Amino acid sequence: MVAAPAPSAFADVQVVQDISRSTAARATCDSGSSPETGVQGDVPAADRDSGRSTQGYHCNITSIGSYAGNGGGVVSASLDSCVYIGSFFPGSLTGPAVGVQVLDVSDPRNPVLAGTLTEPAMLAGTWESLKVNSARKLLVAAGVPILTGAGLLSIYDISDCKHPRLLNPGPGSTLSMPLPITAHEGGFSPDGNTYWSSGTAPGLVSAVDLTDPAQPRVVWQGLPGPSMHGMGFSADGNRMYLANNLGGMSILDTSAVQRRDPNPVVPVLSETTWTDGWATQHAVPVTYGGKPYLFTPNEAGSGGVKVIDVSDDAHPRIVNSIKLEIDLPENADTALASSMGGGIFSYDPHYCTADRPADPTALACAWFSSGIRVFDVRDPLHIREIGYYNPPAHTNDNDGLGNSPHKLVSVIGAPVLSAPALLRAVTSGVFDPAQAAGPRTGKVLFGDLSADWCSSPPRWQGRQLWVSCTDNTYMTLELDPDAYSAPVDQQTTVGS
Repeated sequence: MVAAPAPSAFADVQVVQDISRSTAARATCDSGSSPETGVQGDVPAADRDSGRSTQGYHCNITSIGSYAGNGGGVVSASLDSCVYIGSFFPGSLTGPAVGVQVLDVSDPRNPVLAGTLTEPAMLAGTWESLKVNSARKLLVAAGVPILTGAGLLSIYDISDCKHPRLLNPGPGSTLSMPLPITAHEGGFSPDGNTYWSSGTAPGLVSAVDLTDPAQPRVVWQGLPGPSMHGMGFSADGNRMYLANNLGGMSILDTSAVQRRDPNPVVPVLSETTWTDGWATQHAVPVTYGGKPYLFTPNEAGSGGVKVIDVSDDAHPRIVNSIKLEIDLPENADTALASSMGGGIFSYDPHYCTADRPADPTALACAWFSSGIRVFDVRDPLHIREIGYYNPPAHTNDNDGLGNSPHKLVSVIGAPVLSAPALLRAVTSGVFDPAQAAGPRTGKVLFGDLSADWCSSPPRWQGRQLWVSCTDNTYMTLELDPDAYSAPVDQQTTVGS
């Protein structure tokens, strides 16, 4: 193992202070829709308190199948006809299904539980580390009990997706044989030979060699920043686009690890930070006409999804932002009024997937309390929404949701992660205290689950989207044919 700080002293650091005030144009909903009743992306306080939000909202997207389960964890994964529902500690230890749940979605209208994975990493909670690599048909997850975990990493052969087979019964899967890693998040290099884990505190990044899955070994570690998050990779695996939890993105040269140099060095080629959003989640690398771009969600602070031109590693450029109306500074008061009592997250994107890596036509995002949002991204500079599905809320339904992070962290009812955006709205003079006040103002503690949290990357399957949300566990959604036509080379693209 080589442990060394990434040589960021040579990186070009740029600070972007602009606040985007543009939004994706609203979708035109078909006659069978049940559209939102407030501004784009909002679940109004009146709907939460009246019970209207328990019916959900949908525009050009319908649910055609579901698996109720006991909660969807933070991030789930899928391959072939299977979905793997992430686990969340300590609910991962309770029934009816413990650990990571394996769903058989051969019939998308009637998904069923096919089994569970109960190695220590799966019971410890997988947070944002549960990922698949289709090239090698591997499933990997780290154990993350509370924000950051250490030592646990299990690797499965999912050639038979309904019956994963553990490949590393020793190092990483046995408590007595921990790997020297920390993890909150993780992802694969495109070829599946390296699994990269990242911790939020500290921001330690580890490259785990999976050439022999039975003997995973750390081949590089570094500290590119104080708190790092998710990632995406260039198609050749030579560039990592690493999210900065404080708001930003770093580009790392990972070619030495990709080549398996004996003493690899991983330079930081550039660091970009911004004030429009924080807790930057991950990166979805795509190309338009051969030119590389990223879709980069910010899971807090109303920053939306950044569209970044990365054709120059040293000088990436933010060329657009995808926001909903509820994310604008002038709507921060409305957002506070409705999201009080909903928990620490409100109306921010978490994980997105493009429908193909080259010249994508659509982007689907899990947008916490705004549900699943789908955008036309054929032109990265002119993006519009084509549909959404915000699932029925489980208001005050505290039974049977042991694997729901929403339930487990809702001891806090206030949207505390929105504080920077609220402060910005106040200081810029667009925050109206009267608009922010309302019947939910006092719900600082003990959230009521009055809007689901959707946080997992949607899977593209023709016109279907296979999605998991924290309270509704799993749903098969279908887009209206007038809203979306799948390209012949459709390929779910999440970045790692």
